[in-house]
Amino acid sequence: MNVTDTLSTSVTSATSAAGSTSEAGSADSFLKLLVTQLQNQDPLNPMDNAELTSQLAQINTVTGIENLNTSVQGLNSQFLQMQALQGASLIGRDVTVTGNQLALDARGAQAEAGFALSGPADAVQVEILNGAGQVVETMQMGALESGRHAFDWDASGHPDASGYTFRVTATLGAAAVTSTPLMLDRVQSVGLDGSTGLVLTLERSGAVPYGEVHALN
Repeated sequence: MNVTDTLSTSVTSATSAAGSTSEAGSADSFLKLLVTQLQNQDPLNPMDNAELTSQLAQINTVTGIENLNTSVQGLNSQFLQMQALQGASLIGRDVTVTGNQLALDARGAQAEAGFALSGPADAVQVEILNGAGQVVETMQMGALESGRHAFDWDASGHPDASGYTFRVTATLGAAAVTSTPLMLDRVQSVGLDGSTGLVLTLERSGAVPYGEVHALN
């Protein structure tokens, strides 16, 4: 193996290890190797200038990638901090998340919730269930298009309705249409998670990633 091949192999190895080697360490190792090989090259067959430039370009690429990674990590950290500051404004507000619990108004007389349909349905039914799982009322919503829909329920005759839930059944002809129950919940605090980013702590649902919030109310 000639000097150029040896240098190329060494630089390729340095490139593959760039993720775990610091910028300063990579550059220093390369320069030491380059000087040593230049000192020991065959005087009758010196390294071609173009090939030397190519090898220098490779180590510059490694260094550039490391600099880019450092910059991206710094930007990501700043983005998460900004996201947390913006998320603080959500504390005390209601958000729509996946869930089947009914949200009562301050008087406990009116409840609201919603659902999302994966496709159009010609018959949609909402059942209200008490704490024991028994159906206490059934509402026929008729035909609805795909997407999110909201509904209200008169809870004035049910003083213990704070623990009530609901169930949605949707069909198109004889085929079932997938429905996702949606509930209102209140943001108590916000925080950051390394894998999911901004996380909201909700009054009834607990910790929920911000990306799983369907709407801000």
